[in-house]
Amino acid sequence: MKEEKTLEILKMALLMEHRGKAFYKKIAEQTTIEDVKKIFNLMADEEQLHIEFLGKQFSSYKKTNKFDFFSLKEDGEIAKLVLSEDMKKQISASGFEAAAISAAIDMENKAISVYSERAEAAVDVNEKALYSWLANWEKDHLTILADLNKELTEKIWYDNNFWPY
Repeated sequence: MKEEKTLEILKMALLMEHRGKAFYKKIAEQTTIEDVKKIFNLMADEEQLHIEFLGKQFSSYKKTNKFDFFSLKEDGEIAKLVLSEDMKKQISASGFEAAAISAAIDMENKAISVYSERAEAAVDVNEKALYSWLANWEKDHLTILADLNKELTEKIWYDNNFWPY
């Protein structure tokens, strides 16, 4: 039973990563703001790394009932992104890019929740490390998106003289 549950969770994780990649690629294709395009292409690339990594773990676990020994390294590219003032000015707080950012925040929160819960429940040390690492990587994505969303929200409040205090 444990093997089936682990494989089901890995399949769900792979599906979430595929959906995230497709979503980020679509945003990058549809935006006219080059800096936003760059951010979402980078996020899609990182989701592809997750897909490849999870695929290897799925294959290993299915064959051997163990996770493949892996060395987890932080890429950190997404965390290094500096959101330029010019880019922030180009994004309408109520436009397509802002809506995409909001939806992406929801996706990242779901991924963090799934990975964190699985890391907490895992008995296998490698499985625990795998899901903790993925949760932390998704937290980097969430931080970038949440910071941008906060600034966009404040911008629209300022532009419309709407401050709750």
